[in-house]
Formats: sequence, structure tokens, C-alpha cells
Amino acid sequence: MKYYVVKYAGPFGFIKPWTAVRDSETFSQQFLTPSIVEGIEKKLFPFLITSSGIQKILGHRLSYDQITNQQEVIQTRGWNSTRKGKQFLFDRPTAVLQRGILQNPVLHLAFGSMKEAESAYSQHVCLCRNEDILFPNEIIESTKDQFENNEELFSGYELVFEKNDRSFLVGHHRTNLQPMYGWIRVVGQPVNA
Repeated sequence: MKYYVVKYAGPFGFIKPWTAVRDSETFSQQFLTPSIVEGIEKKLFPFLITSSGIQKILGHRLSYDQITNQQEVIQTRGWNSTRKGKQFLFDRPTAVLQRGILQNPVLHLAFGSMKEAESAYSQHVCLCRNEDILFPNEIIESTKDQFENNEELFSGYELVFEKNDRSFLVGHHRTNLQPMYGWIRVVGQPVNA
């Protein structure tokens, strides 16, 4: 089977682990969960928004140079109110978080047709946060076997979305709350530095 692989690259990216809720120090997850890949697919092909499941992306691969620690100032969603005499004062507290960010992530997305690859190539994608923009770099024609095994062209981590003896829990589906499982395929050197 022919694969048409779009290579995306950007300066940084952060994939929040599904277990991290309010952690003051969080390191980026190094693989994409099924819901993240489905979200990327729906961004690239908006007509799929009403359907569920991954339909166009046949495989993916993520690599990066290193994880760098960055500080981020956040504010709470709600407001605190205090009374001073007859006046009410409103305040939104801030906090500093430490995030381990992927530096120079490279994402390969495999499609089954050149038309789908060209459509994806005309757009940017985000890993999880809107500021983590990855831009298309090139389209590479490949086979399924080459994509799964070529260490020079397609090195990186891929979470294979299936349940078997190597699988582990990677989260819960947003709509039906069913557990999601997968196992990590490591091809070549996923960390480039």
C-alpha cells in the first residue's frame, strides 16, 4: 500500500499528559494519543467533525531535539472576591508552572492518497496547544513498510492504537469515556540531539 507522508516541523511543542491536572511541574508526553490524532485530523479535514474515530491519518511519527524546561505564568479561571469596607475587591491569583517542552518537534502524518496529503500540506497543525504550531515541510511518497521501518526518513515515536499484550492505558475517550489503549513503536533515534 502506498503512503503519502506529510512532514511538519516547528520550534517547540507541548503534549500534556492525560494524568496531569494541576501539576506545578509537567514534562511533555512524547507520543500522541488517539484523541490528539483525531483532533489534528478534524482540523485538517473539517467535514469529519461530525464523525468519530480516525479515518484519514494512517500513521504518525513524532521526534524532537530535546526537552527544555520553561516557566509559564498562569491565572486561575475564577475570581476571588474580598470585602474592604463597603467595597468588593476582585482578584485573580497567578502561579508559576514549570513545563518540559519538546524542542524542534518533527511530526510525520501518513495518508492513503496524494489528494489528502496535498490538502494536509496546505495547512499547519498544532500538537495540543494553539501556540505549538507546526508547518508543513514536504510530502514524501512511501510504502507502509518503509514508513514503519525506515530509521533515516521516519525516526520517532508512534503510539499504535490497538490493545494487545504490549498495550497500556493512554487515556479515556472524551465523548464516550471508554478507555483508550496503545503501544509505542520506536523507529530509529526519536531524540535527535
